[in-house]
Amino acid sequence: MKRWLFALLVLVGLATALPAVAAPDWTKVATKTATGSYVIGNPKAKVKLVEYLSYTCPHCAAFSKESAATLKGQFVKSGSVSVELRNAVRDRADLAAAQLARCAGPAGFSGATEAIFAAQDTWLPEAIKYSEFNAARIASYPINVQLQKVAAGAGLDTLMRARGMSQAAFDACFADTAAIDAIAKMSDASWQAIHATPSFLLNGAAYDYKGWPDLEKALRAAGAH
Repeated sequence: MKRWLFALLVLVGLATALPAVAAPDWTKVATKTATGSYVIGNPKAKVKLVEYLSYTCPHCAAFSKESAATLKGQFVKSGSVSVELRNAVRDRADLAAAQLARCAGPAGFSGATEAIFAAQDTWLPEAIKYSEFNAARIASYPINVQLQKVAAGAGLDTLMRARGMSQAAFDACFADTAAIDAIAKMSDASWQAIHATPSFLLNGAAYDYKGWPDLEKALRAAGAH
């Protein structure tokens, strides 16, 4: 047998024996942008969705729940869609939740966001109640301490502890005033671009949001799969 043919047969045999390389799960990938937002998924995805969100917005929570299985479970996971999340803070409880989600880091941010929205019906009423009953006392604290008190009063500390955040990490999260300022700056820029949450950009263009079913159709038409 000629040497080149023998070598070819060996290479074919090796290729057959090697296990197939699994496609990456893009839902596990999060990239922080220069402005502080997070891009979830394939940075080179054909379809790029930007979501302006508020953690105290019930419509945002509904979108998170309704879209998760398809948007994250299929479109983002496949690498065909990336989702950039930009904070548009509406109130103190919202800012506290935003700070906690971001303190989960790039790997935990997406999951923390989903968990906060999933439990919104539980923690948000507690945040409102705590803020109303303790308004005068809270106002005397620096903003980072205000946020920490509201987060604890709402039970967000318990929610994040269930996701692996220690008390020390919780305390350190709200001690990071620079990170809180960065969220506020991002939020100011968001509200200059939008009028309500959730709001979206689809491949750089403003999208008139009418609900998840319509957005799903628009994403598929743009190339999501």
